[in-house]
Amino acid sequence: MIFAVVITLVLLLCLAVVIAIAKDRGPGPEDVAVSYEMAWDRFDFDVLWTLSGTELRDGLDRHEFVEVKRAAYANQRALSELGADVTIEESATGRDEAVVATCVALRDGTEVHNHLELARRSGRWQVVAYRLAADDEAPRRAAE
Repeated sequence: MIFAVVITLVLLLCLAVVIAIAKDRGPGPEDVAVSYEMAWDRFDFDVLWTLSGTELRDGLDRHEFVEVKRAAYANQRALSELGADVTIEESATGRDEAVVATCVALRDGTEVHNHLELARRSGRWQVVAYRLAADDEAPRRAAE
């Protein structure tokens, strides 16, 4: 009798775990956008490939993409690790698409504003377009 109860409880627990995992939608578009910005700042091209949609992979597989990017930025180390903080300024999310505006606070006190477009594919968000925001697109700051 106790054995049957224990088995039933274990099966119910397993079912609950499977349902919880199935319902987990993973990181949202804002989390992916921040991770993408941080990966660029660190020249972490493996992570960039993972977070990028096919539109940003230059038609390359992971190994080729990482190799090409590392070669392209090999003499640009002064451009890495400039960011001190990444924040979300605005975000609009639809069912399978999102637009996220980020602000990267640089260590020198300046800011860079970017717009990332994301698409949900195979249940996860990927960056499909990335561009610097024009000066007139950056949120207005109150005069100090």
